[in-house]
This record gives sequence, structure tokens and C-alpha cells, in this order.
Amino acid sequence: MSRIGFVTSLSWLSNCVRRIPENQSSEVTFILLGFSEYPDLQVPLFLIFLIIYTITVVGNLGMIVIIRMNPKLHTPMYFFLSHLSFVDFCYSTAVTPKLLENLFVKDRTISFTGCIMQFSFACTFVETETFMLAVMAYDRFVAVCNPLLYTVTMSQKLCSLLVGASYFWSTVCSLTCTSYLLTLTFSGTNFMNNFFCEYATIIAISRSDPYLGQMIAFVLTTLNEIGTLVIILTSYVFIFVTVMKMPSRGGRYKAFSTCASHLTSITIFHGTILFLYGVPNSTNSWLLVKVASLLYTVVIPMLNPLIYSLRNKVVKETIRKLIHTKLLCYKL
Repeated sequence: MSRIGFVTSLSWLSNCVRRIPENQSSEVTFILLGFSEYPDLQVPLFLIFLIIYTITVVGNLGMIVIIRMNPKLHTPMYFFLSHLSFVDFCYSTAVTPKLLENLFVKDRTISFTGCIMQFSFACTFVETETFMLAVMAYDRFVAVCNPLLYTVTMSQKLCSLLVGASYFWSTVCSLTCTSYLLTLTFSGTNFMNNFFCEYATIIAISRSDPYLGQMIAFVLTTLNEIGTLVIILTSYVFIFVTVMKMPSRGGRYKAFSTCASHLTSITIFHGTILFLYGVPNSTNSWLLVKVASLLYTVVIPMLNPLIYSLRNKVVKETIRKLIHTKLLCYKL
């Protein structure tokens, strides 16, 4: 279901971009300023982001491979985690390579079509992560509060449905915003005070009235954030109440430890998103916006596989076995 929706959205986006008037797509140029105001930091930033992106790719793709290889990890929780890793890899890849290119070369231009495509993909996968974290909170709620019915409740059919719905609604949100951006009017060379084509940045440099676009962003962001946070908070309230009723300290510790990694991811991701959209619109706030955007598009995709692997004995044991196997093959 998610693959069909993704292919459909890609086809729709390609058709929309092809229908853009030629004078709009060929004459308009965007220049991503990024961190160009700090020329002495270009090389250090390039090296730092290259290391972060390498860890992101290896960590997330490695997590997917580990989950596929180990039968002990063929459970609903790790099924959702594999999709979270896929989403992290995708939206980091939509943003970070262009960031690295702009730090390495002086020409920081990006075409109108390339900008729209970058935003559309990044928006789709960031929104998907928002819903995936909510789905994982529900999964933890069932595991802790109804452990005897966990395997029955979290069936393969329900898990696939929850993941497919997350991809579908995220695609709808992305295509809604992308459709609006395609109606905006631009002219000549436009300087974007960001390191990637972020929604508010694109609207800020257009010659069109931004009111409708701002309302679309406000409605979708509010709806998605409130909806997912309600699911997450409600799930963890029930989890907390259930855990506190457990008679043994060991049982409480085990229950909390299974939720610790997920709670850490939620806090970092939603905290960044809420901060980003809570920053007032002013010239002085652009640096904060760029730093917050950098955190959720570049840094968080690197942190998630580390958070989930460092606290998980099964994952660490699988990694050790893989390394041991590779070393034996190398010696032979």
C-alpha cells in the first residue's frame, strides 16, 4: 500500500512539474545561502555534516538489514522501527547531499523544479516520521498494558495498515503543500536564507500573497501535531499508570526501559518541530530556524538508529555476530 502510494505521488508530482509554464521553470533560479555568512566554517561544517550523513546512511540501512536478518526482531515494534529507519534515511538523503554540495562549491543555485522536488520528498518523509512515532507509541501501549493480547491485537494486517496510513496521509499533506507552491509566482534570481527548500522560505521569496500558504501550513501542522501528540500522550499516560501498579521493581524497570528509546526520539523530534514553528517571524530568528531545521533534517536521522541500538541487547548482539562473521571471512 505504501509503495503504491509513493509511486502514485511521484507520478503526480512529475506531471505537475511538467505542466509548469516554461518561463516559470527556466527563468527562475533559487540560491540557497545556507551558512555562506560563515566562510571560515565551510570546510569544518562540510566534514561534520559528511560524517553525520555517513553515520545516518550506515546506521539506518544497517538497522533495516539487522531487523531483516534476525528472526528475534520480526515483531511489530521492529517492523515499525525498520520503517522509521527507512524514513530517516530518505528525508536525510533529500536534504543533506545538496547541503554538502553547497558547502563544497561556490555555485549554490538550485533549479525551480529541483527545489520543488526536494521540498516534496522532504515534507513527505518528515510527516511520515511524525505519524510513525505515534504508531510506535500505540504499539508500546498495547505491549505494556495488554501484554497477553499483544500478538493478537498487533497483527501483521493491522501493522501494515498503520504504516500504509502513515505514508498515505503524509503524501496527501505533502502534495497539498506542493500544489500550492506550484501556483506561486517567482521572477529572476531568488536568494533563500536556508540550506534547503523549506516551505516558509519558498513562500517568503515569492511575489504572491502568502496568506493562503501560511494558512495551509498552519492547519496541517496544527492538525498533525495535535493529533499525533494526543495519541502519544494518551498512550504514555496509560503506560505510566499501568507500570506504577506493577508490584515488582524489576517489572517496572523493564517496562520503562522498553519505552525509553522511543520517548527519547519523541522528545527530540517533536521538541524541535514545536520550537521551529514557535519561533517568531523576524530577521533575527532566521539563524534559529536554520539551526532547528538542521537538527530535524540532518541530526535526528543520525540519532535514531544510535538511540534504538545502544539500549537494545538483541540489536547489539546481532551487530557483534555480524562483525565476528565478517572478521572470520576476512581471515579466511
